[in-house]
Amino acid sequence: MSRSKTMAGATLALLAGLAVLGCGAADGADGEAASDTGQDSGMVAEATPAPSGDLVPIRVGGIEIMVEVADEDEERTRGLMHRESLPENQGMLFVYTDERTLSFWMRNTLIPLDIAYIDREGRIVDIQQMEPQDPTTHPSAAPAMYALEMNKGWFERNGVEVGARIEF
Repeated sequence: MSRSKTMAGATLALLAGLAVLGCGAADGADGEAASDTGQDSGMVAEATPAPSGDLVPIRVGGIEIMVEVADEDEERTRGLMHRESLPENQGMLFVYTDERTLSFWMRNTLIPLDIAYIDREGRIVDIQQMEPQDPTTHPSAAPAMYALEMNKGWFERNGVEVGARIEF
């Protein structure tokens, strides 16, 4: 299946999941999330290529941004590792099949990031700042179904706080 078809399917699945407010089937995974988390992807320290144009628009607190959607285990595990930069209004949206405590870390991640944890209703439940190469885990303060990584300080600069809504 082509990458664009996969992204279109991921976007539709994301929208459908929000429409039914989490009534979809769970994938049976328990515990921490597998992206920028305590799992080593086994990748060598090479630069990860920039996205290939498979970006999806979403609104965060009324501000339109473009996101890469990471909805498969491999994509979530790789996350933004080895990237040297991230455009200002671009990020990565991690999508899970059910709400749970998510936990991310910054191993092999070269740029400072903010992470917003988002519940199944699209409400930000936690925002944390993360430093490059830091192995410390950052668990969500409440169960979340999505995580959005942006450049460090993006949420504060744009007045986006806990309680803000994400529009898909």
